[in-house]
Amino acid sequence: MNTKYEGIKASSGLAIGTIYLFNRQEVAIDKSKISENMVEEEKTRIQNALNSYLEELSDTNGANEAQVNIANAHKELLQDPYFSDTIESKIANELKNSELALNETINEMVEIMSQIDDEYLKERASDYKDIGYQLMYKLKGIKPKDLSLIEPNSIIISKELTPSDTSNMNKDNVVGFATDLGGKTSHTSIIAQTLDMPALVGMKDISTKIKGGEKAIIDGNEGFIIIDPSDELVSEYESKIKEQKEKKERLSLIKDKEAVTKDNRHVEVSANIGNIEDLKIAIENGCDGVGLFRTEFLYMENNHFPTEEEQFAVYKEATEMLGEKPLIIRTLDIGGDKGLDYFEFPVEDNPFLGYRAIRLCLDREDIFITQLKALVRASAYGNLKIMIPMVISVSEIKRSLELIEQIKEEFDKEGIAYNKDLDVGIMVETPASVFMADKLIKYVDFFSIGTNDLSQYTLAVDRGNEFISELYSNYNPAVLRAIKHVIDTSHKAGKWTGMCGQFASDTFATELLLGLGLDEFSAASAKVAEIKDIIINSSFKECEDFANGLLNLESPEEVEEAINKYK
Repeated sequence: MNTKYEGIKASSGLAIGTIYLFNRQEVAIDKSKISENMVEEEKTRIQNALNSYLEELSDTNGANEAQVNIANAHKELLQDPYFSDTIESKIANELKNSELALNETINEMVEIMSQIDDEYLKERASDYKDIGYQLMYKLKGIKPKDLSLIEPNSIIISKELTPSDTSNMNKDNVVGFATDLGGKTSHTSIIAQTLDMPALVGMKDISTKIKGGEKAIIDGNEGFIIIDPSDELVSEYESKIKEQKEKKERLSLIKDKEAVTKDNRHVEVSANIGNIEDLKIAIENGCDGVGLFRTEFLYMENNHFPTEEEQFAVYKEATEMLGEKPLIIRTLDIGGDKGLDYFEFPVEDNPFLGYRAIRLCLDREDIFITQLKALVRASAYGNLKIMIPMVISVSEIKRSLELIEQIKEEFDKEGIAYNKDLDVGIMVETPASVFMADKLIKYVDFFSIGTNDLSQYTLAVDRGNEFISELYSNYNPAVLRAIKHVIDTSHKAGKWTGMCGQFASDTFATELLLGLGLDEFSAASAKVAEIKDIIINSSFKECEDFANGLLNLESPEEVEEAINKYK
Protein backbone atom coordinates (compact mmCIF):
# COMPACT_ATOMS: atom_id res chain seq x y z
CA MET A 1 0.00 0.00 0.00
CA ASN A 2 1.11 3.59 -0.77
CA THR A 3 3.92 2.46 -3.08
CA LYS A 4 5.51 5.61 -4.53
CA TYR A 5 7.35 5.96 -7.86
CA GLU A 6 8.98 9.25 -8.86
CA GLY A 7 9.31 10.74 -12.35
CA ILE A 8 9.89 13.94 -14.30
CA LYS A 9 7.04 16.46 -14.07
CA ALA A 10 5.70 16.88 -17.63
CA SER A 11 2.27 18.34 -16.91
CA SER A 12 0.98 19.56 -13.55
CA GLY A 13 -2.21 18.48 -11.85
CA LEU A 14 -3.66 15.77 -9.64
CA ALA A 15 -5.84 12.77 -10.38
CA ILE A 16 -7.14 9.55 -8.86
CA GLY A 17 -7.85 6.64 -11.19
CA THR A 18 -7.25 3.05 -12.24
CA ILE A 19 -4.03 1.97 -13.97
CA TYR A 20 -4.31 0.98 -17.62
CA LEU A 21 -1.09 -0.73 -18.71
CA PHE A 22 -0.49 -0.06 -22.40
CA ASN A 23 2.07 -2.24 -24.14
CA ARG A 24 3.02 -1.51 -27.73
CA GLN A 25 2.82 -4.27 -30.29
CA GLU A 26 6.40 -5.05 -31.23
CA VAL A 27 7.29 -6.17 -34.76
CA ALA A 28 10.21 -8.19 -36.11
CA ILE A 29 12.14 -6.38 -38.85
CA ASP A 30 12.87 -8.36 -42.01
CA LYS A 31 16.64 -7.96 -42.45
CA SER A 32 16.99 -9.93 -45.68
CA LYS A 33 18.61 -8.37 -48.74
CA ILE A 34 16.69 -7.97 -51.99
CA SER A 35 17.68 -8.53 -55.60
CA GLU A 36 17.99 -5.65 -58.04
CA ASN A 37 14.78 -6.61 -59.81
CA MET A 38 12.89 -6.06 -56.51
CA VAL A 39 14.05 -2.47 -56.01
CA GLU A 40 11.09 -0.77 -57.66
CA GLU A 41 8.64 -3.05 -55.86
CA GLU A 42 10.14 -2.14 -52.46
CA LYS A 43 10.17 1.56 -53.34
CA THR A 44 6.48 1.28 -54.20
CA ARG A 45 5.79 -0.45 -50.85
CA ILE A 46 7.34 2.36 -48.84
CA GLN A 47 5.69 5.04 -50.99
CA ASN A 48 2.28 3.42 -50.49
CA ALA A 49 2.87 3.34 -46.74
CA LEU A 50 3.88 7.02 -46.77
CA ASN A 51 0.82 8.01 -48.80
CA SER A 52 -1.48 5.99 -46.57
CA TYR A 53 -0.17 7.61 -43.40
CA LEU A 54 -0.31 11.08 -44.96
CA GLU A 55 -3.95 10.44 -45.82
CA GLU A 56 -4.67 9.47 -42.20
CA LEU A 57 -2.94 12.58 -40.91
CA SER A 58 -5.03 14.77 -43.22
CA ASP A 59 -8.25 13.50 -41.63
CA THR A 60 -8.46 15.70 -38.51
CA ASN A 61 -12.21 15.61 -37.97
CA GLY A 62 -12.93 15.77 -34.23
CA ALA A 63 -9.29 16.43 -33.34
CA ASN A 64 -8.36 19.15 -30.87
CA GLU A 65 -5.83 21.85 -31.69
CA ALA A 66 -2.87 20.01 -30.16
CA GLN A 67 -3.67 16.87 -32.14
CA VAL A 68 -3.96 18.87 -35.36
CA ASN A 69 -0.59 20.45 -34.58
CA ILE A 70 0.99 17.04 -34.13
CA ALA A 71 -0.56 15.75 -37.34
CA ASN A 72 0.85 18.75 -39.19
CA ALA A 73 4.28 18.23 -37.64
CA HIS A 74 4.28 14.61 -38.79
CA LYS A 75 3.16 15.60 -42.27
CA GLU A 76 6.08 18.02 -42.50
CA LEU A 77 8.55 15.28 -41.56
CA LEU A 78 6.99 12.78 -43.97
CA GLN A 79 7.08 15.28 -46.82
CA ASP A 80 10.74 16.13 -46.23
CA PRO A 81 12.49 14.86 -49.39
CA TYR A 82 15.57 13.95 -47.34
CA PHE A 83 13.55 11.41 -45.34
CA SER A 84 12.05 9.53 -48.29
CA ASP A 85 15.22 9.89 -50.39
CA THR A 86 17.31 8.29 -47.64
CA ILE A 87 14.98 5.30 -47.47
CA GLU A 88 14.89 4.88 -51.21
CA SER A 89 18.67 5.23 -51.44
CA LYS A 90 19.11 2.35 -49.00
CA ILE A 91 16.75 0.26 -51.11
CA ALA A 92 18.35 1.09 -54.48
CA ASN A 93 22.03 1.34 -53.52
CA GLU A 94 22.33 -1.08 -50.61
CA LEU A 95 19.62 -3.53 -51.72
CA LYS A 96 17.84 -3.37 -48.37
CA ASN A 97 14.17 -4.24 -48.21
CA SER A 98 11.70 -1.48 -47.36
CA GLU A 99 11.31 -2.56 -43.72
CA LEU A 100 15.05 -2.56 -43.05
CA ALA A 101 15.59 0.69 -44.98
CA LEU A 102 12.81 2.40 -43.01
CA ASN A 103 14.06 1.08 -39.67
CA GLU A 104 17.64 2.20 -40.28
CA THR A 105 16.55 5.66 -41.47
CA ILE A 106 14.32 6.17 -38.43
CA ASN A 107 17.09 5.02 -36.08
CA GLU A 108 19.52 7.45 -37.71
CA MET A 109 17.09 10.38 -37.38
CA VAL A 110 16.30 9.47 -33.77
CA GLU A 111 20.03 9.26 -32.97
CA ILE A 112 20.68 12.69 -34.51
CA MET A 113 17.86 14.35 -32.57
CA SER A 114 18.67 12.54 -29.32
CA GLN A 115 22.22 13.93 -29.31
CA ILE A 116 20.97 17.51 -29.23
CA ASP A 117 21.36 19.26 -25.88
CA ASP A 118 18.37 21.57 -26.41
CA GLU A 119 15.49 19.75 -24.68
CA TYR A 120 12.89 21.12 -27.05
CA LEU A 121 14.73 19.88 -30.13
CA LYS A 122 15.82 16.62 -28.51
CA GLU A 123 12.24 15.57 -27.97
CA ARG A 124 11.57 15.68 -31.68
CA ALA A 125 13.13 12.23 -31.70
CA SER A 126 9.77 10.97 -30.43
CA ASP A 127 8.14 12.21 -33.62
CA TYR A 128 10.47 10.12 -35.75
CA LYS A 129 9.88 7.08 -33.50
CA ASP A 130 6.15 7.54 -33.91
CA ILE A 131 6.40 7.86 -37.67
CA GLY A 132 8.55 4.74 -37.75
CA TYR A 133 5.95 2.73 -35.82
CA GLN A 134 3.08 3.87 -38.04
CA LEU A 135 4.88 3.22 -41.31
CA MET A 136 6.17 -0.18 -40.14
CA TYR A 137 2.67 -1.26 -39.16
CA LYS A 138 1.50 -0.36 -42.65
CA LEU A 139 4.34 -2.27 -44.30
CA LYS A 140 3.51 -5.29 -42.13
CA GLY A 141 -0.24 -4.97 -42.58
CA ILE A 142 -0.72 -4.75 -38.81
CA LYS A 143 -3.53 -2.81 -37.19
CA PRO A 144 -1.92 -1.14 -34.17
CA LYS A 145 -3.37 -1.23 -30.68
CA ASP A 146 -5.21 1.94 -29.75
CA LEU A 147 -6.62 3.57 -26.66
CA SER A 148 -10.08 4.34 -27.99
CA LEU A 149 -11.83 1.71 -25.80
CA ILE A 150 -10.18 2.68 -22.53
CA GLU A 151 -12.34 2.66 -19.39
CA PRO A 152 -13.33 5.89 -17.56
CA ASN A 153 -10.94 7.36 -14.93
CA SER A 154 -7.91 5.61 -16.41
CA ILE A 155 -4.28 6.50 -15.69
CA ILE A 156 -2.25 5.23 -18.63
CA ILE A 157 1.15 3.72 -17.87
CA SER A 158 3.40 2.70 -20.74
CA LYS A 159 7.04 2.44 -21.75
CA GLU A 160 6.32 5.41 -23.99
CA LEU A 161 3.35 7.07 -25.63
CA THR A 162 3.68 8.40 -29.14
CA PRO A 163 1.67 11.32 -30.46
CA SER A 164 -0.40 8.81 -32.44
CA ASP A 165 -1.22 6.88 -29.26
CA THR A 166 -2.47 9.99 -27.52
CA SER A 167 -4.34 11.16 -30.61
CA ASN A 168 -6.31 7.93 -30.82
CA MET A 169 -7.25 7.56 -27.16
CA ASN A 170 -10.62 8.37 -25.63
CA LYS A 171 -9.75 11.70 -23.97
CA ASP A 172 -12.88 11.74 -21.81
CA ASN A 173 -11.83 8.56 -20.05
CA VAL A 174 -8.19 9.41 -19.30
CA VAL A 175 -7.15 11.37 -16.21
CA GLY A 176 -3.33 11.10 -16.48
CA PHE A 177 -0.19 9.57 -18.08
CA ALA A 178 3.02 8.05 -16.76
CA THR A 179 5.77 6.73 -19.04
CA ASP A 180 9.20 5.13 -18.66
CA LEU A 181 10.72 7.34 -21.35
CA GLY A 182 10.26 10.92 -22.57
CA GLY A 183 11.02 14.45 -21.47
CA LYS A 184 9.23 17.64 -20.46
CA THR A 185 8.98 18.95 -24.02
CA SER A 186 7.82 15.78 -25.78
CA HIS A 187 4.58 15.90 -27.75
CA THR A 188 3.06 13.55 -25.17
CA SER A 189 3.80 16.16 -22.53
CA ILE A 190 2.34 18.89 -24.73
CA ILE A 191 -0.83 16.83 -25.26
CA ALA A 192 -1.17 16.31 -21.51
CA GLN A 193 -0.71 20.04 -20.90
CA THR A 194 -3.25 20.88 -23.58
CA LEU A 195 -5.75 18.41 -22.14
CA ASP A 196 -4.99 19.83 -18.71
CA MET A 197 -4.15 16.53 -17.06
CA PRO A 198 -1.17 15.38 -14.95
CA ALA A 199 1.68 13.56 -16.69
CA LEU A 200 4.98 12.07 -15.56
CA VAL A 201 7.76 10.98 -17.91
CA GLY A 202 11.23 9.52 -17.53
CA MET A 203 10.05 7.01 -14.90
CA LYS A 204 12.63 4.45 -16.12
CA ASP A 205 10.86 1.11 -15.59
CA ILE A 206 7.48 1.70 -13.96
CA SER A 207 5.72 -0.18 -16.78
CA THR A 208 7.48 -3.37 -15.65
CA LYS A 209 6.54 -2.95 -11.99
CA ILE A 210 2.76 -2.88 -12.22
CA LYS A 211 0.15 -5.31 -13.53
CA GLY A 212 -2.62 -2.92 -14.53
CA GLY A 213 -5.95 -2.46 -12.80
CA GLU A 214 -4.45 -1.00 -9.59
CA LYS A 215 -5.94 2.10 -8.01
CA ALA A 216 -3.49 4.99 -8.13
CA ILE A 217 -2.91 8.67 -7.42
CA ILE A 218 -0.85 10.68 -9.91
CA ASP A 219 0.66 13.93 -8.63
CA GLY A 220 2.01 16.02 -11.51
CA ASN A 221 2.80 18.91 -9.16
CA GLU A 222 5.30 17.01 -7.04
CA GLY A 223 6.30 14.38 -9.63
CA PHE A 224 5.20 10.99 -8.34
CA ILE A 225 2.56 8.29 -8.64
CA ILE A 226 1.25 6.27 -5.69
CA ILE A 227 0.02 2.72 -6.34
CA ASP A 228 -2.65 1.22 -4.02
CA PRO A 229 -3.11 4.37 -1.91
CA SER A 230 -4.71 4.17 1.53
CA ASP A 231 -8.26 5.47 2.08
CA GLU A 232 -6.79 8.31 4.15
CA LEU A 233 -4.49 9.35 1.29
CA VAL A 234 -7.31 9.13 -1.24
CA SER A 235 -9.45 11.40 0.93
CA GLU A 236 -6.57 13.89 1.23
CA TYR A 237 -6.12 14.01 -2.54
CA GLU A 238 -9.83 14.36 -3.20
CA SER A 239 -9.67 17.63 -1.25
CA LYS A 240 -6.58 18.71 -3.19
CA ILE A 241 -8.30 17.91 -6.50
CA LYS A 242 -11.25 20.08 -5.50
CA GLU A 243 -8.87 22.97 -4.80
CA GLN A 244 -7.11 22.29 -8.12
CA LYS A 245 -10.40 22.53 -10.00
CA GLU A 246 -11.16 25.89 -8.41
CA LYS A 247 -7.66 27.14 -9.32
CA LYS A 248 -8.07 26.08 -12.96
CA GLU A 249 -11.36 27.91 -13.19
CA ARG A 250 -9.69 31.03 -11.85
CA LEU A 251 -6.72 30.75 -14.26
CA SER A 252 -9.03 30.37 -17.25
CA LEU A 253 -10.37 33.83 -16.44
CA ILE A 254 -6.88 35.29 -15.95
CA LYS A 255 -4.97 34.05 -19.03
CA ASP A 256 -6.04 36.96 -21.25
CA LYS A 257 -5.50 39.65 -18.60
CA GLU A 258 -2.49 41.93 -18.35
CA ALA A 259 0.12 40.96 -15.78
CA VAL A 260 0.05 44.00 -13.46
CA THR A 261 1.14 43.80 -9.81
CA LYS A 262 -0.94 45.15 -6.92
CA ASP A 263 1.33 48.22 -6.86
CA ASN A 264 0.88 48.78 -10.61
CA ARG A 265 4.06 47.36 -12.16
CA HIS A 266 3.35 45.93 -15.62
CA VAL A 267 5.16 42.79 -16.77
CA GLU A 268 4.84 40.97 -20.10
CA VAL A 269 4.30 37.20 -20.05
CA SER A 270 5.30 35.77 -23.41
CA ALA A 271 5.85 32.28 -24.80
CA ASN A 272 8.72 30.28 -26.26
CA ILE A 273 7.93 28.63 -29.60
CA GLY A 274 9.65 26.61 -32.32
CA ASN A 275 7.13 26.79 -35.14
CA ILE A 276 3.72 28.07 -36.22
CA GLU A 277 1.89 25.23 -34.49
CA ASP A 278 3.51 26.17 -31.19
CA LEU A 279 2.41 29.75 -31.76
CA LYS A 280 -1.23 28.72 -32.12
CA ILE A 281 -1.05 26.99 -28.72
CA ALA A 282 0.69 30.02 -27.19
CA ILE A 283 -2.01 32.41 -28.39
CA GLU A 284 -4.72 30.10 -27.07
CA ASN A 285 -2.96 30.17 -23.69
CA GLY A 286 -3.09 33.97 -23.52
CA CYS A 287 0.53 34.93 -24.25
CA ASP A 288 1.38 38.65 -24.44
CA GLY A 289 3.69 37.87 -27.33
CA VAL A 290 6.61 35.59 -28.17
CA GLY A 291 9.89 36.07 -26.33
CA LEU A 292 11.75 33.37 -28.24
CA PHE A 293 11.07 31.95 -31.67
CA ARG A 294 13.67 29.25 -32.29
CA THR A 295 14.45 29.26 -36.02
CA GLU A 296 16.57 26.08 -35.97
CA PHE A 297 13.75 23.88 -37.24
CA LEU A 298 13.62 25.76 -40.51
CA TYR A 299 17.16 24.58 -41.06
CA MET A 300 17.11 21.16 -39.37
CA GLU A 301 13.97 19.94 -41.11
CA ASN A 302 15.35 20.78 -44.52
CA ASN A 303 17.81 19.29 -46.96
CA HIS A 304 19.26 22.70 -47.81
CA PHE A 305 19.73 26.08 -46.20
CA PRO A 306 16.23 27.61 -46.36
CA THR A 307 15.90 30.38 -48.90
CA GLU A 308 14.92 33.94 -48.11
CA GLU A 309 11.42 33.29 -49.45
CA GLU A 310 10.98 30.07 -47.45
CA GLN A 311 11.95 31.88 -44.26
CA PHE A 312 10.01 35.04 -45.05
CA ALA A 313 6.76 33.07 -45.45
CA VAL A 314 7.09 31.62 -41.93
CA TYR A 315 8.19 34.85 -40.24
CA LYS A 316 5.45 36.85 -41.97
CA GLU A 317 2.74 34.36 -40.93
CA ALA A 318 3.89 34.41 -37.31
CA THR A 319 4.12 38.20 -37.25
CA GLU A 320 0.62 38.62 -38.68
CA MET A 321 -0.83 36.08 -36.22
CA LEU A 322 0.41 38.16 -33.28
CA GLY A 323 -0.64 41.54 -34.67
CA GLU A 324 0.67 44.29 -32.38
CA LYS A 325 2.07 41.83 -29.86
CA PRO A 326 5.87 41.42 -29.97
CA LEU A 327 7.48 38.51 -31.83
CA ILE A 328 11.13 38.08 -30.88
CA ILE A 329 12.89 35.84 -33.40
CA ARG A 330 16.28 34.40 -32.52
CA THR A 331 18.70 34.24 -35.41
CA LEU A 332 20.20 30.90 -36.34
CA ASP A 333 21.54 29.09 -33.25
CA ILE A 334 23.07 26.06 -34.90
CA GLY A 335 26.30 24.23 -34.13
CA GLY A 336 27.47 22.67 -30.91
CA ASP A 337 24.86 19.98 -30.33
CA LYS A 338 22.70 20.96 -33.31
CA GLY A 339 24.07 19.81 -36.65
CA LEU A 340 22.80 19.81 -40.23
CA ASP A 341 22.85 16.93 -42.69
CA TYR A 342 23.82 19.23 -45.53
CA PHE A 343 26.58 21.20 -43.79
CA GLU A 344 29.83 19.79 -42.45
CA PHE A 345 30.80 21.30 -39.12
CA PRO A 346 34.43 21.14 -38.01
CA VAL A 347 35.39 18.40 -35.54
CA GLU A 348 35.86 20.16 -32.20
CA ASP A 349 37.00 19.03 -28.76
CA ASN A 350 34.37 21.24 -27.14
CA PRO A 351 31.67 22.16 -29.67
CA PHE A 352 29.50 23.93 -27.08
CA LEU A 353 32.24 26.51 -26.78
CA GLY A 354 33.07 26.43 -30.46
CA TYR A 355 31.81 27.15 -33.95
CA ARG A 356 28.11 27.93 -33.34
CA ALA A 357 25.37 30.56 -33.31
CA ILE A 358 26.55 34.11 -34.08
CA ARG A 359 30.11 32.87 -34.61
CA LEU A 360 29.02 30.67 -37.49
CA CYS A 361 26.72 33.38 -38.85
CA LEU A 362 29.45 36.01 -38.97
CA ASP A 363 31.84 33.54 -40.55
CA ARG A 364 29.24 32.56 -43.15
CA GLU A 365 27.64 35.92 -43.77
CA ASP A 366 25.87 34.62 -46.86
CA ILE A 367 23.75 32.34 -44.64
CA PHE A 368 23.24 35.11 -42.09
CA ILE A 369 22.26 37.76 -44.63
CA THR A 370 19.61 35.47 -46.15
CA GLN A 371 17.96 35.11 -42.75
CA LEU A 372 18.29 38.80 -41.89
CA LYS A 373 16.67 39.81 -45.20
CA ALA A 374 13.70 37.55 -44.47
CA LEU A 375 13.40 38.97 -40.95
CA VAL A 376 13.64 42.61 -42.00
CA ARG A 377 11.00 42.07 -44.72
CA ALA A 378 8.66 40.32 -42.28
CA SER A 379 9.00 43.22 -39.81
CA ALA A 380 6.66 45.24 -42.06
CA TYR A 381 3.74 43.03 -40.99
CA GLY A 382 3.77 43.49 -37.23
CA ASN A 383 5.92 43.89 -34.13
CA LEU A 384 8.86 41.67 -35.05
CA LYS A 385 12.15 41.99 -33.15
CA ILE A 386 15.49 40.35 -33.95
CA MET A 387 17.52 38.63 -31.23
CA ILE A 388 21.14 37.49 -31.63
CA PRO A 389 22.36 34.52 -29.56
CA MET A 390 25.68 33.63 -27.93
CA VAL A 391 27.08 37.17 -28.01
CA ILE A 392 30.36 37.80 -26.18
CA SER A 393 31.57 41.10 -27.65
CA VAL A 394 30.62 44.53 -28.95
CA SER A 395 32.21 43.73 -32.32
CA GLU A 396 29.69 40.92 -32.93
CA ILE A 397 26.81 43.32 -32.34
CA LYS A 398 28.34 46.06 -34.47
CA ARG A 399 28.87 43.74 -37.43
CA SER A 400 25.34 42.33 -37.14
CA LEU A 401 23.88 45.84 -37.06
CA GLU A 402 26.02 46.84 -40.07
CA LEU A 403 24.55 43.95 -42.06
CA ILE A 404 21.02 44.93 -41.05
CA GLU A 405 21.64 48.54 -42.08
CA GLN A 406 23.03 47.41 -45.44
CA ILE A 407 19.87 45.37 -45.99
CA LYS A 408 17.67 48.35 -45.09
CA GLU A 409 19.54 50.56 -47.57
CA GLU A 410 19.10 47.90 -50.26
CA PHE A 411 15.37 47.62 -49.49
CA ASP A 412 14.97 51.42 -49.57
CA LYS A 413 16.43 51.47 -53.10
CA GLU A 414 14.16 48.61 -54.19
CA GLY A 415 11.05 50.01 -52.50
CA ILE A 416 10.67 46.99 -50.19
CA ALA A 417 8.74 47.76 -46.99
CA TYR A 418 10.07 47.09 -43.48
CA ASN A 419 9.68 48.47 -39.97
CA LYS A 420 11.89 51.56 -39.75
CA ASP A 421 11.96 51.19 -35.95
CA LEU A 422 12.95 47.51 -35.97
CA ASP A 423 14.34 46.51 -32.56
CA VAL A 424 17.45 44.37 -32.27
CA GLY A 425 18.43 42.68 -29.02
CA ILE A 426 20.80 40.00 -27.79
CA MET A 427 20.61 36.92 -25.64
CA VAL A 428 22.66 37.21 -22.49
CA GLU A 429 23.86 33.67 -21.91
CA THR A 430 27.62 33.96 -21.45
CA PRO A 431 29.64 35.34 -18.54
CA ALA A 432 31.27 37.72 -21.03
CA SER A 433 27.92 39.31 -21.93
CA VAL A 434 27.14 39.70 -18.21
CA PHE A 435 30.46 41.42 -17.44
CA MET A 436 30.19 43.57 -20.59
CA ALA A 437 26.50 44.33 -20.20
CA ASP A 438 27.08 48.09 -19.73
CA LYS A 439 28.92 48.24 -23.06
CA LEU A 440 26.63 45.89 -24.98
CA ILE A 441 23.42 47.65 -23.96
CA LYS A 442 24.55 50.82 -25.75
CA TYR A 443 24.12 49.10 -29.11
CA VAL A 444 20.92 47.08 -28.64
CA ASP A 445 17.30 47.70 -27.71
CA PHE A 446 16.87 44.89 -25.17
CA PHE A 447 18.40 41.94 -23.40
CA SER A 448 16.91 38.47 -23.02
CA ILE A 449 18.56 36.17 -20.50
CA GLY A 450 19.07 32.57 -21.60
CA THR A 451 19.40 30.90 -18.21
CA ASN A 452 19.99 27.38 -19.57
CA ASP A 453 23.43 28.30 -20.90
CA LEU A 454 24.10 31.19 -18.53
CA SER A 455 23.79 28.94 -15.48
CA GLN A 456 25.86 26.24 -17.16
CA TYR A 457 28.68 28.60 -18.13
CA THR A 458 28.60 30.62 -14.91
CA LEU A 459 28.87 27.50 -12.77
CA ALA A 460 31.15 25.59 -15.17
CA VAL A 461 28.70 22.68 -14.91
CA ASP A 462 27.62 20.55 -17.84
CA ARG A 463 23.90 20.19 -17.12
CA GLY A 464 23.83 16.97 -19.14
CA ASN A 465 26.55 15.33 -17.03
CA GLU A 466 24.82 12.98 -14.58
CA PHE A 467 27.86 12.91 -12.27
CA ILE A 468 27.64 16.62 -11.48
CA SER A 469 24.04 17.44 -12.42
CA GLU A 470 23.21 18.26 -8.79
CA LEU A 471 25.62 21.22 -9.04
CA TYR A 472 23.52 22.79 -11.82
CA SER A 473 20.99 25.19 -10.30
CA ASN A 474 19.40 28.41 -11.45
CA TYR A 475 19.00 29.23 -7.76
CA ASN A 476 22.76 29.46 -7.20
CA PRO A 477 23.44 32.96 -5.80
CA ALA A 478 26.13 33.46 -8.46
CA VAL A 479 23.48 33.02 -11.17
CA LEU A 480 21.01 35.28 -9.35
CA ARG A 481 23.65 37.99 -9.01
CA ALA A 482 24.38 37.73 -12.74
CA ILE A 483 20.67 38.09 -13.54
CA LYS A 484 20.31 41.08 -11.24
CA HIS A 485 23.35 42.81 -12.75
CA VAL A 486 22.04 42.38 -16.30
CA ILE A 487 18.57 43.70 -15.41
CA ASP A 488 19.91 46.70 -13.49
CA THR A 489 22.33 47.56 -16.30
CA SER A 490 19.56 47.59 -18.91
CA HIS A 491 17.29 49.71 -16.70
CA LYS A 492 20.08 52.21 -16.08
CA ALA A 493 20.30 52.62 -19.86
CA GLY A 494 16.52 53.06 -20.15
CA LYS A 495 16.01 49.65 -21.76
CA TRP A 496 14.42 46.36 -20.75
CA THR A 497 15.39 42.77 -19.99
CA GLY A 498 13.39 39.59 -20.53
CA MET A 499 14.16 35.95 -19.83
CA CYS A 500 13.60 33.10 -22.28
CA GLY A 501 15.44 30.30 -20.48
CA GLN A 502 13.62 27.51 -18.61
CA PHE A 503 13.96 29.47 -15.35
CA ALA A 504 11.23 31.82 -16.59
CA SER A 505 8.78 28.88 -16.70
CA ASP A 506 9.55 27.90 -13.11
CA THR A 507 6.59 29.29 -11.15
CA PHE A 508 8.46 28.62 -7.91
CA ALA A 509 10.81 31.42 -9.00
CA THR A 510 8.25 33.91 -10.38
CA GLU A 511 8.20 36.21 -7.34
CA LEU A 512 12.00 36.08 -7.12
CA LEU A 513 12.45 37.06 -10.79
CA LEU A 514 9.76 39.72 -10.49
CA GLY A 515 11.61 41.16 -7.50
CA LEU A 516 14.91 41.16 -9.38
CA GLY A 517 13.21 43.53 -11.85
CA LEU A 518 12.56 41.25 -14.82
CA ASP A 519 10.41 43.04 -17.43
CA GLU A 520 9.33 40.03 -19.47
CA PHE A 521 8.87 36.34 -18.74
CA SER A 522 9.02 34.16 -21.85
CA ALA A 523 7.85 30.75 -20.74
CA ALA A 524 6.23 27.52 -21.82
CA SER A 525 2.73 28.25 -23.11
CA ALA A 526 1.12 26.09 -20.42
CA LYS A 527 2.65 28.31 -17.72
CA VAL A 528 1.47 31.70 -19.01
CA ALA A 529 -1.77 31.95 -16.99
CA GLU A 530 -0.16 30.74 -13.76
CA ILE A 531 2.70 33.24 -14.05
CA LYS A 532 0.20 36.03 -14.71
CA ASP A 533 -1.82 34.94 -11.67
CA ILE A 534 1.23 35.10 -9.40
CA ILE A 535 2.23 38.53 -10.70
CA ILE A 536 -1.29 39.97 -10.40
CA ASN A 537 -1.45 38.84 -6.76
CA SER A 538 2.02 40.12 -5.88
CA SER A 539 3.43 43.44 -4.71
CA PHE A 540 6.50 44.39 -6.70
CA LYS A 541 7.98 46.34 -3.78
CA GLU A 542 7.62 43.36 -1.43
CA CYS A 543 9.08 40.97 -4.02
CA GLU A 544 11.94 43.41 -4.65
CA ASP A 545 12.86 43.59 -0.95
CA PHE A 546 12.66 39.79 -0.72
CA ALA A 547 14.74 39.15 -3.86
CA ASN A 548 17.48 41.60 -2.88
CA GLY A 549 17.83 39.79 0.42
CA LEU A 550 18.40 36.48 -1.36
CA LEU A 551 21.45 37.88 -3.15
CA ASN A 552 23.33 37.75 0.16
CA LEU A 553 22.72 34.04 0.71
CA GLU A 554 25.50 31.53 0.18
CA SER A 555 23.94 28.46 -1.46
CA PRO A 556 21.08 27.40 -3.76
CA GLU A 557 19.64 25.36 -0.90
CA GLU A 558 19.39 28.48 1.26
CA VAL A 559 17.72 30.36 -1.60
CA GLU A 560 15.10 27.66 -2.16
CA GLU A 561 14.42 27.37 1.57
CA ALA A 562 13.89 31.13 1.79
CA ILE A 563 11.45 31.05 -1.16
CA ASN A 564 9.49 28.26 0.50
CA LYS A 565 9.15 30.33 3.66
CA TYR A 566 8.18 33.45 1.67
CA LYS A 567 5.39 31.59 -0.10
